Amino acid sequence: MSDPLLRELDHYVVLEPAGADQILTAAETVAWLEAHLAALAQVPHDLADLAGGRDRAERLLETACELELEPGRAIQWFAVRIDPPGAHPGTG
Repeated sequence: MSDPLLRELDHYVVLEPAGADQILTAAETVAWLEAHLAALAQVPHDLADLAGGRDRAERLLETACELELEPGRAIQWFAVRIDPPGAHPGTG
């Protein structure tokens, strides 16, 4: 995510092949990715140098929007803006 505006986003829509779309917070999305990574027999090679599941999930969230669980079956996530840019809760 090279766009600085995207780094400010704190919600993601997550898509699973057998599940309904969900909107999760950034922390929930990291946990969701961490769980999927833990279930893989082998983590993607670009994440293998990272020590923990949380670090891998955070890197994946920052650098990709899809993880193949098995051939032909993947999960996806996309940053979404809940509030308009520049809007702050509690301000008119």
